[in-house]
Amino acid sequence: MKFVIIGGDAAGMSAASRAKRHMPEMDVIVLEKSDDVSYSACGMPYNIADADRDIDDLVVRKADVFRGKQGIDLFTGYPVDSIDTKNRIVSGTIRPSGEPFRFFYDRLLIATGGRPKIPDLPGFNLPGVMALKSLQDGRRIKNHIKTSNVGKAVILGMGYVGLEMAEALRKRGIAVEMVKPGPDLLPWMPREMAAVVKQELGDNQVDLHLGRKITRIEKTGEDLHVVCQDRTLKAGMVLVAVGIDPNSELASGAGIKTGVGNAIAVDRKLQTSDEAVYAAGDCADAYHVVTGQKTWIPLALRANRAGWAVADNVCGKSVELDSVAGTAVFQVFNLEVARTGLSLKESNHYGFEPVSVTIKTRSRAHAHPGAETIWVHLIGDRRTGRLLGAQMVGREGVAHRINAAAVALHAKMSVASFSQTDLAYAPPFGPVWDPLLTAANQLLKKMS
Repeated sequence: MKFVIIGGDAAGMSAASRAKRHMPEMDVIVLEKSDDVSYSACGMPYNIADADRDIDDLVVRKADVFRGKQGIDLFTGYPVDSIDTKNRIVSGTIRPSGEPFRFFYDRLLIATGGRPKIPDLPGFNLPGVMALKSLQDGRRIKNHIKTSNVGKAVILGMGYVGLEMAEALRKRGIAVEMVKPGPDLLPWMPREMAAVVKQELGDNQVDLHLGRKITRIEKTGEDLHVVCQDRTLKAGMVLVAVGIDPNSELASGAGIKTGVGNAIAVDRKLQTSDEAVYAAGDCADAYHVVTGQKTWIPLALRANRAGWAVADNVCGKSVELDSVAGTAVFQVFNLEVARTGLSLKESNHYGFEPVSVTIKTRSRAHAHPGAETIWVHLIGDRRTGRLLGAQMVGREGVAHRINAAAVALHAKMSVASFSQTDLAYAPPFGPVWDPLLTAANQLLKKMS
């Protein structure tokens, strides 16, 4: 059997490695358009923060290891241009030689990932205007900071990557301003919790410009100018961090169906509308654990897990992948910010009757030294009693505590059942009543 994989990062290389473990005799071919495979993209902001670290430290496994030790036919610089599903052929042109290539497949995995959204506005193609998604993007950013002596950066967008990069750039001694057209920082979060994040950014000299619509970027000499409707921001670098889009055009061009967010539509076996073709990673959709409906939430764990599931199915082991809860955590200077499940707005959108509560408590037991304030926001459905989502902010005790709420969502627990869970207690790690339990008890009172 010929198993061809388009894309050599998380989902693609996870699938290739697992398929070879299951069936060493299988002909596994990976076609990667860049020169990089199997690297920790999520670690890039933290690497960029350290001028002395090499960006290639983020490579988990080099291409030669896959080729030599695992027997995977891995081709870098091989961008696939088209898929012929009728004849089961993928084709493209080798970089930089320009020589055409064609590969036949019995089973195909599309793991083309996502790409940064770039607004269709003047000046977004200027030198010094960059995005961060690939390892090569990380190289460009580190090189630009080093060679251009950047003193100030403007970040467009205030999502996960933008906020992580704000910290990274401040650690490099670079002044940072952030701008977005929407009026709210972290709009999925209660305002009192978002205000905590906003204060943390301000305390670290990050200036926020909310509700500022960007019209263009201009360049004068070495300076870039981000022109908004009511002001202009000058910088030596502009980072575009307004989200990503799935790389689904190759699939749709081959007649394969796309769905929510224009991601490739897959079933629980990761199979597309073509029975010989699978899709996994940031280019593919998923089912949501709370709503049961299709969603598109591009996250690293799902990509790796989906790659495994595709390999299992290709090798004859029928595997259905569970739903996603959208569990995420990120760092904003000294704060940990986390979420799982639905926000209050999303809960209303999907037809629930949501009730929510926000509590402010301590991360450790009363009077134990080192305790920090922690905020917990829980959402439940009044009709069914089911837990719908959780969000947390604090200086400690957030990043791993959110996992308890994520497990509860996967188990489809009610708020009442969650409030009775036997969570661990010791004074250095939390109060007798864990913050999640306190929030659940308060939410029960509001739901009754």
